[in-house]
Amino acid sequence: MPPMTRRHFLRAAGASAAAFSLAPLTARAADDKAAGFTLPKLPYAYDALEPNISAEIMKLHHDAHHQAYVTNLNKALEGHPDLLKKPIGSLLRDIDTVPENIRQTVINNGGGHANHSMFWEIMAPRGGGSPSGELAKDLDAAFGSFDKFKDKLSTTAITRFGSGWGWLVLNKGKLEVLSLPNQDSPLLKGQMPIMGIDVWEHAYYLQYKQKRPDYVKAWWNTANWKDIGERYAAAKKEA
Repeated sequence: MPPMTRRHFLRAAGASAAAFSLAPLTARAADDKAAGFTLPKLPYAYDALEPNISAEIMKLHHDAHHQAYVTNLNKALEGHPDLLKKPIGSLLRDIDTVPENIRQTVINNGGGHANHSMFWEIMAPRGGGSPSGELAKDLDAAFGSFDKFKDKLSTTAITRFGSGWGWLVLNKGKLEVLSLPNQDSPLLKGQMPIMGIDVWEHAYYLQYKQKRPDYVKAWWNTANWKDIGERYAAAKKEA
């Protein structure tokens, strides 16, 4: 199966009702097995974010941790082909429709999949600097200046107790900074994620050890403001 393209999570299409009526049971089993979520391809080389984030971290973070979220999500949703066919955003927004006995597993692993799929794209080689256009204007309006926003999100991420993320979200048309634990996605609360800083230890410990503030400071050098700005414009349109 090819990797998913930008902002789309590929899943295998089921056979049409007409085709299924003529197909053997083995064909349906193969289709059901193929359905599900897939690991997106990293949009740059493992070492592309050095010296800010090492190739060793990126390989482990993407190939091991993100893959585990995808594998566990698909496993949790076995026997629920209707849920496997949903885009990850819809699955998380409609979390109350997920059976209670697997709901927390879907929150943990579906959130991990959604969060990381975004995370790879909001970073870029030769990133950093500051945003422009509508996002820059609205950050100034919401937080006073870009520097004040940057300080607020940095502090929120650094002071997140244990594992989690620092987030910039659009909540009912308003830009807000918040932190969430573990792999909880803002989508669970009806908020639109614009950007997030992963502060799980696996995101930085091999390189920065216990110095989370050093990692967060370096992370800003990877920020892909073009992608983040596009996410903001799309979120405003959807809202």
